[in-house]
Amino acid sequence: MENSAHSLEISEQRKVSATAIESVDAFSDRQIVLSFQGGRIVIAGSGMKITGFSKSSGNFSATGEIISARYIKKGASFAKKLFK
Repeated sequence: MENSAHSLEISEQRKVSATAIESVDAFSDRQIVLSFQGGRIVIAGSGMKITGFSKSSGNFSATGEIISARYIKKGASFAKKLFK
């Protein structure tokens, strides 16, 4: 995937979509962790389900009750920021 602009969209606290995603690092029904060029995104909620991910295009989508989305800057300790 080329160096492309990243976007994140949350619709009605029920759907999330993102572009320029490099990988899905972890997922459960309560949390999804995504990597992009600038770092990581931690999406928290309940009943979370990944509905689509294409590594080649970088497009990602999921549904569920979305409570929050946090960015973790590249180079920051993931565990330290996540469990703060």
